[in-house]
Amino acid sequence: MCCKVEKLGMVGVNGAKFPAIRQHLADNIGAVYKDMDTRLTPCYLMSTLVLIFDSFEEFPKGGKIDPKAYMEAIDKLSPGDAVIIFTPDSTHFNIALYAIERGIHVLVTKPATQLLSHHNALIEAARKHKVVCFVEHHKRFDPAYSDARMRAQALGEFNFFSAWMSQPKSQLETFRAWAGKDSDISYYLSSHHVDICCWILQDLAIPTRVVASAATGIATNEPYNCVPQTEDTITLMVDWQSIKSPKHRGTGVYTASWTAPLKAGVHSAQHWYYMAEKGDISMDQAHRGYDVTVDETGKTWYNPFYMKYSPSETGHFDGQRGYGYISIEKFVDAVRSVNTGLTEASHYDKHGLPTIANTVLTTAILNAGRISLDEKRPVQIDKQDNRWILS
Repeated sequence: MCCKVEKLGMVGVNGAKFPAIRQHLADNIGAVYKDMDTRLTPCYLMSTLVLIFDSFEEFPKGGKIDPKAYMEAIDKLSPGDAVIIFTPDSTHFNIALYAIERGIHVLVTKPATQLLSHHNALIEAARKHKVVCFVEHHKRFDPAYSDARMRAQALGEFNFFSAWMSQPKSQLETFRAWAGKDSDISYYLSSHHVDICCWILQDLAIPTRVVASAATGIATNEPYNCVPQTEDTITLMVDWQSIKSPKHRGTGVYTASWTAPLKAGVHSAQHWYYMAEKGDISMDQAHRGYDVTVDETGKTWYNPFYMKYSPSETGHFDGQRGYGYISIEKFVDAVRSVNTGLTEASHYDKHGLPTIANTVLTTAILNAGRISLDEKRPVQIDKQDNRWILS
């Protein structure tokens, strides 16, 4: 038995939400999986991650509201500890930088930051303080995606990539508090497949120019009533230049929407197509050859490869092989390895892992797309003094 995590804490803005969170975890984890006692210390038991939820330390305490509660929580940590940041996009940078500067390892959800300058700052801070900083791009751990990436290496020069990802318009009710204010659908969804394309093209091609276009009119009308600047669907068109051949240029088109039809059978429609000089690859992540039809709800396509929620044959948690789970475990393993001196944080930049350094072009493209929409112009991506910039 090997405990990978000894103590957990949870940070939010509104401390009054914690009783409901504890109850939710008890109902949906403790009451669902055998031996998943939410009063226990987290550890691996028979290859099952047993988590402690009933006794996690909470911030802010006493039901208070404090947008900077993360500072108090991080200040109680020690160098070598780790934080996982799943907060609104606009808050990622400040929280991550605060942690890194105190020697804390960081896993931040996508997009790492909204501004390329902030992403560059996190790269520099992580190197200075020698901490692990990963971005939670879990699709890199999807076995189909990782296999496709390896096969793409044998297809020669890149020519064309297109990606589509959407969620039903009912999501606007969930996201109304921040949609169009703090972030947009491109940052939220296209960050997935922009990163996959950057990952496939790592050492093959670099993005040089971004032009963005947006559709509007659904999110801002009844019944969603999002703020006037909220786009429904955003498309980024990106020029890619081959690193090895000045004659070869490619095009990437990345579209994301949160105004897709209801009752489509999937929560997120998502597919992409890659074409190179010697072949092509098609991927449909939403339809994995597994669907269930129920009289009341119709047909639904499930993806247990991301996370398997149904218990094992013995009733235990059985989601350890899901790429959503593996994404977090890879980070924890890297932190443990660095803390014990087996590896250095910079070691992980040399591989296809989503480190803060390896994901900089994803942020460059997303940030350029936002500028293109706001200023109605193409945006160039360049490299000066070993640092990516926009112009």
